Amino acid sequence: MAERFKIQGGETLKGEVSIGGAKNSVLKLLAATILVKGSTKIYNVPQLTDVEIMLNVLSDLGAKYTYDKDEKSVVVDASNITSITAKYELVSKMRASFIILGALISRCREAIVALPGGCAIGERRVDFHIKGLEAMGAKIKIENGYVHAKAPKLKGTDIYLDIPSVGATENLMLASVTAEGSTRIQNAAQEPEIVDLANFLNTLGADISGAGTSEIVINGVKPESLHPAEYTTIPDRIEAGTFMAAVVATRGKALIKNVYPAHLTFFNDKLIKMGASIKLAEPTVIEVSCKNRLNSINFVTQPYPGFPTDLQAIAMTLLTTANGVGIITESLYENRFMQVPDLRRMGADIHQDRNHAIVKGVKNLTGATVAASDLRAGAALVIAALMANGESQVEKLHHIDRGYESFEYKLQKLGAKIMRYDDRDETSLLTKGVLNESRL
Repeated sequence: MAERFKIQGGETLKGEVSIGGAKNSVLKLLAATILVKGSTKIYNVPQLTDVEIMLNVLSDLGAKYTYDKDEKSVVVDASNITSITAKYELVSKMRASFIILGALISRCREAIVALPGGCAIGERRVDFHIKGLEAMGAKIKIENGYVHAKAPKLKGTDIYLDIPSVGATENLMLASVTAEGSTRIQNAAQEPEIVDLANFLNTLGADISGAGTSEIVINGVKPESLHPAEYTTIPDRIEAGTFMAAVVATRGKALIKNVYPAHLTFFNDKLIKMGASIKLAEPTVIEVSCKNRLNSINFVTQPYPGFPTDLQAIAMTLLTTANGVGIITESLYENRFMQVPDLRRMGADIHQDRNHAIVKGVKNLTGATVAASDLRAGAALVIAALMANGESQVEKLHHIDRGYESFEYKLQKLGAKIMRYDDRDETSLLTKGVLNESRL
């Protein structure tokens, strides 16, 4: 089914919105459940296409799961893993599913996982994953598009990552949980999602320290020491940042609930410098507002705790109508300016020079038909449409559905005029009553 948003711009967003569980965390927590024989329950699991794909990967390996859409929880029973192969048909749909490699080799001492292939936003090599596993004693062959890893015995060792890769850090953490001795990951990624995975693994019986710093130490435990548990996923900092930007973009005022403000320190600082007001209403509630036209800023995307690359496209949208000229430097991915042509269609003045984008603020954007090229670019275009004069249509919503649960419904609650339509018959899916129908 081809679906699209119709958005009438110019509405000021007001009210409150609650943020769901972190997509980039819950996917890794789900992968980690296969380390444990028995049923593990995870709360605060959003209804997303990517979550469905990861659950299908687990199911294909022999795990059983149930999803409670009212409770937003998943129970995974990984008592019987009947396959060590993560098939290309599944892994190719979502790069994050490659994280199953570390979990499988830890549980089964052997894994066959499809190489994830290309990515819309740029090259994401898996060399660091492979080298780290080899350093721990795994024998690895890459044949016919699959990574075949064998490790009758994994031994802890010191591993230095050339770059603080989130995926490599997570894969090596998972592989190290039941390794013999201690593993030290240096120049590790420091994202909140890394901390969440470490906390989850420790809840299952692992022994991990240092998560959230550049050095993580995993003291291997015996497989039988691991046990089922219950755990609640952290809030999604990128979803929170997206809604904060949407409110600021429309010069509105709203409460962003169920958020960890410390996870957004750098982004919040940039919004304040642009002219937004951000206040801590409660420990997990941020009040965000904006009365006047924003001012341009410069920023460079960096690994956490720097400016998040996942909010770069969204911040670019704010700059399109800000006073002055802002320069964005994308230091992490080579193709993460894919939103630029569509923003230009809406009247933005953006000059791109390799990994730099020079954004000169214009008086206003105008409505147009645009298409999401990836998850975050899609969200950025929705915000641009909310800012624009007139009606816009945003196509290729499957990208947005990967990472935003009930996106249009939450925006409607804030006062946005946005509707999801089926291209085939022009029928509003809201009218048909399937706006929030579970995909799981």
